[in-house]
Amino acid sequence: MEGTMTTLTPVLTRNWDQPDSFTRAAYERNGGYQAVRTALGMNPDDVITAVKDSGLRGRGGAGFPTGMKWGFIPQNSGRPNYLVVNADESEPGTCKDIPLMMADPHVLVEGIIISSFAIRAHHAFIYIRGEVLHVIRRVQQAVTDAYAAGYLGKNILGSGFDLELTVHSGAGAYICGEETALLDSLEGYRGQPRLKPPFPAVAGLYGGPTVINNVESISSVPSIISNGAEWFASMGTEKSQGYGIFSLSGHVTKPGQYEAPLGITLRELLEMAGGIRAGHELKFWTPGGSSTPIFTPEHLDVPLDFESVGAAGSMLGTRALQIFDETTCVLRAVLRWTEFYAHESCGKCTPCREGTYWLKQMLARVENGQGMEDDIGTLNDIADNILGRSFCALGDGATSPIHSSIKYFRDEYLQHIEHGGCPYDPAKSTLWGGVK
Repeated sequence: MEGTMTTLTPVLTRNWDQPDSFTRAAYERNGGYQAVRTALGMNPDDVITAVKDSGLRGRGGAGFPTGMKWGFIPQNSGRPNYLVVNADESEPGTCKDIPLMMADPHVLVEGIIISSFAIRAHHAFIYIRGEVLHVIRRVQQAVTDAYAAGYLGKNILGSGFDLELTVHSGAGAYICGEETALLDSLEGYRGQPRLKPPFPAVAGLYGGPTVINNVESISSVPSIISNGAEWFASMGTEKSQGYGIFSLSGHVTKPGQYEAPLGITLRELLEMAGGIRAGHELKFWTPGGSSTPIFTPEHLDVPLDFESVGAAGSMLGTRALQIFDETTCVLRAVLRWTEFYAHESCGKCTPCREGTYWLKQMLARVENGQGMEDDIGTLNDIADNILGRSFCALGDGATSPIHSSIKYFRDEYLQHIEHGGCPYDPAKSTLWGGVK
């Protein structure tokens, strides 16, 4: 298993270089829609067991075991079961699900059919972020083509299993990536998180038992059915099994999607991506998008799996590796992220609604050279009052850049305060020479 760490494992990304990869013909040519034939010949419980045995964990950030989530669905509740695919990819830095749906939408459709069969759902939904119109059109076309071929609709491939699939576009609200806010939005209400319990598995969409999974999670299911649970579990680490798409962006020579086993390190990924851009060096990075605590060069060899990243003080999240070199002002980056969270807070709970606003105000003051030394402690205090006290994870996520940037770059905060402005902008600071 250790030997797999330095190699890419193109499974989901295997056919992205083919010019017609998004068509049904290309998908079938590459072995697509064979796994669904296998699955429809199995007992639904055996499909759930296969996904459990594979060790697949949610690829949307939280890392909850997918098969276990499916197993929570009560059967014979008297209400229909639903599968909802969370394609509302909105986390700053995260950019894996959108290229996946663009390049290979049929792997998502096939995954939905198998997953719906497993949880005995006869209606599934794909909730796509509203701004990405090109992706919405591509997925709609894939769904239309799947209906035409008999993969969706009544009596799929003569199995007796019926499935309707609806593509729904959101209106561009980050909060709708939170699963219960997504359900409210899908039902036609304002997208705001629900109080839990009841959890969606018991009372979700329209009050029915509902499974909500990320695009990448569902797209991984056909390969598990085709190749077996042991094949999937043989990749990655003991508790974080399988492969995943790592999205490298920022100050890196070759940004892009790198599909690799979980447990690979940023050092190894950077080797494949040509390193930090020429003439510069790594300053800080995010392991899973902007709502995960930042890392520094000392974390280059942390295995990128759920446990190791957690033990090092951050979260694997969506494996959105944003890379920043020494020319970046940490405060400026954190301020931009904080402005985003303040803007996207739904306003339902006080800690997040008020806290993100004050974090934004105070950070802007420090960044513009009007800060005081007490502000560093106050920023930490405000973040402490949001963390664990907000309705959903948006508030918690907003505190991650604050706490971690003060932990690793307190000196940079002090420089802004002592020199009356950003040391990275000579026009704003009294610090001699600034930073070129």
